[in-house]
Amino acid sequence: MTELVLRPLADAFMQVGVYVAVMVALFGWLRWRYGDRVTDGLTSRPRLGPLVGALLGVSPGCGGAIILMPLYARGKVSFGTVVAALAATMGDSSWVVLAWNPVFALKIHALLFAVGLVTGYVVDALGIDPARAVDRRVAAAPAPVGLAAVGGPDLAGARRLLGGLLPRVPASTAFWGLTTPAFAVSVPVVFQLVDPGALRRSFGGVDPYLALGVLGSLTAALIFAAGRGRLADDSLETAHPRSLRETLRHSAHEASFVTVWVAVAYLGWQVVTTTTGFDGSQLALTGLVGVLVGAGIGLVPGCAVQIVFTGLYVSGGLPLPTLVANAISQDGDALIPLAALRRHSAALATVVTTVPAAAVGAALLVLL
Repeated sequence: MTELVLRPLADAFMQVGVYVAVMVALFGWLRWRYGDRVTDGLTSRPRLGPLVGALLGVSPGCGGAIILMPLYARGKVSFGTVVAALAATMGDSSWVVLAWNPVFALKIHALLFAVGLVTGYVVDALGIDPARAVDRRVAAAPAPVGLAAVGGPDLAGARRLLGGLLPRVPASTAFWGLTTPAFAVSVPVVFQLVDPGALRRSFGGVDPYLALGVLGSLTAALIFAAGRGRLADDSLETAHPRSLRETLRHSAHEASFVTVWVAVAYLGWQVVTTTTGFDGSQLALTGLVGVLVGAGIGLVPGCAVQIVFTGLYVSGGLPLPTLVANAISQDGDALIPLAALRRHSAALATVVTTVPAAAVGAALLVLL
């Protein structure tokens, strides 16, 4: 029971969740303090659009890419800027690789940035932009409730809607209360700075890694359930947090969201390997077929499926070209507000990003 169920739950929180929580909170704070400066500079220098789009997209999570969507809908940035961000983003699955191996994460994010940058400039050079066929008056129309630009007339409605979906403060407080000691235990254990057996003996036979890990995953599951099982709470509102309290609450929800889906991947993988002996080598996710499957799965909106897919790579179930194809193709949660604002543009953008995904994945098959 411990190795089959409890250990995967503990690993999900201690190996991924606590690091995701710290990094999400950090990037949330940066968005809170400096986000508007980036977008203001972007709208005044349109030629830098794909460059800034790739920079915003490659930042962990979905917030950087999300803030571009209303700017595109209002004609402030090019379609190439949007495509650059979507190709560069790895969504919330970026937290998984960051927590697992920061050096590897740096390499894959550098690749994503380069692919997003080139793709964005190519799209602009070819003059591709579905919004050109739409009446310019539509671009100036108010966004739907919950997706209005920050400070717009629908902000109050968006806050009421978001307030009903986010977990209440006590839940997020409990999450951070567990994350602090869990981080202190996880770092020496994960980086093999201490003998787990000696640590367990120092706590009177209680394994603090296992106990804190299971409690952390269960708390994350409660927060996820309190959010009504939403795939994520990313929105235009949370891309521009208004206070540190809001930042921490959003960070707890996003970290819980990632933790839950990583736990699903870890637990499912452990059950499959234990009961069937299936170790992933039998999957048809290698070679060109694997690359195409990875790129195809990237067409699925949102982050949940992509997190599970990335979790399979971390657990040894996927080859690198398949992961890279999926990372480039996936658009994270940014595609959702874009679809609400510009449906045809969203459909074309997600198809466009699969082209470099398949090309780069195939190239890695040859090079590796």
